[in-house]
Amino acid sequence: MLNTRLLFNGHLPLEDWEWANLRKWGSESTRDTAAKCFYPIIVKNNRIVGFGDVCDNDFHPDSSNIKIDDAVYVYPVDQNKVERKWRYERGTVEGIINLLRVVITRDGEVQIHKAKNSQKFKTVWLENSYIAGDYGTKPVTDMGLNTGGNLFPKSIFTVKDSIFAITGAKSNGTVLDYYGGSGTTGHATIALNREDGGKRKYILVEQGEYFDTVLKPRMQKVVYAADWKDGKAANHSTGISHAFKVLKLESYEDTLNNLELTRPNTDLFEDMTLEQQNDYLMHYMLKLESKDSLLSVKQFQKPFNYQLNITTDSAGAYQKRPVDLVETFNYLLGLRVKHIDMQQRTGYVQVVGHLPTSELTCILWRDCDTLPYAKLDSLLAKLHINPNDREYDLIYINGDHNIPSVYMGSDGSERQLKVRSIEHEFFARMFAESM
Repeated sequence: MLNTRLLFNGHLPLEDWEWANLRKWGSESTRDTAAKCFYPIIVKNNRIVGFGDVCDNDFHPDSSNIKIDDAVYVYPVDQNKVERKWRYERGTVEGIINLLRVVITRDGEVQIHKAKNSQKFKTVWLENSYIAGDYGTKPVTDMGLNTGGNLFPKSIFTVKDSIFAITGAKSNGTVLDYYGGSGTTGHATIALNREDGGKRKYILVEQGEYFDTVLKPRMQKVVYAADWKDGKAANHSTGISHAFKVLKLESYEDTLNNLELTRPNTDLFEDMTLEQQNDYLMHYMLKLESKDSLLSVKQFQKPFNYQLNITTDSAGAYQKRPVDLVETFNYLLGLRVKHIDMQQRTGYVQVVGHLPTSELTCILWRDCDTLPYAKLDSLLAKLHINPNDREYDLIYINGDHNIPSVYMGSDGSERQLKVRSIEHEFFARMFAESM
């Protein structure tokens, strides 16, 4: 298995450093190939204390070590007195002094060695820990989950080392896996964060039915404990604080399930050819007469109870399930949410954030039965939503309202606040057109 203590730029921990003579050898290693790489390194008490200037062309030391007072000047001269060069020129060598050390040979020669403190990831990974059966499927079954015959989880170590190779140590990057499968990528991300204290995030995308039977419960279990056996947590103390959000997108089948067409008068078809009838159905009925069923604006009066017919299996069965209009609208706007006040029991939700245009935006959702037009003023006062304060650049609200868009400024000038209907904006962004 690869050394997961590697840093992002490939640096190794001190105990794994490899040392070699700073003096070059082999081809193109002689002094004449790089004049700026021939200079003395000054050593006192077996420590590097400084670097001398680049030597003049007519200066030729008798050996690699020349003693001057209580110091040893070390030159890149080999045992045959061939003048070679250091691997770093004078202008850059001071930048790697932390990688240099003094070495005394058996013959008493003072040498300068440099650490190889980096390692590249190998092209081919052959360690046993990358075997999918032992380290891919088994961790899932140890959690008490059944992968069935359609899932073949990768080794947790393969994915963990792959993430590490890209993000590095203690990263706060984001990992995306748009074929989430059994959730190995999410598991590996959490495991890696446990090891090095990183704050990596993960995004998993999956449409298979095993999302609910394997992927999601696997994420919940790996957060609860790092190790599992026979479906039971092996060490409860390894649980972590964690939050993940599940977003379910409306599918093609879901869309069909929610279509409600107004059947036309059959007399309309009497003078039509079959081609004209099909054209009418596809370009008029589906486009216009089904529009309200695709997004029921009337239900926005009670936005916290909005429901759609959602497919439950591959056979086409469906059932009504709630839809989070608040979250959906945030995504439609591209809102960077700053604050959410969830008060659904009292009839409202307030969302504050910035649009991609940087406008500070307040979105006010309300149950219009609980908080009708007559009670809106008191709600606005409670939430300190006052156009004269100029706190917000833009306000969205559902249902009828009385928020003034034009008001008088403190200097007596007329000013305008952007107040928009959630219903109109939602519809426009969903279907790229106005109501």
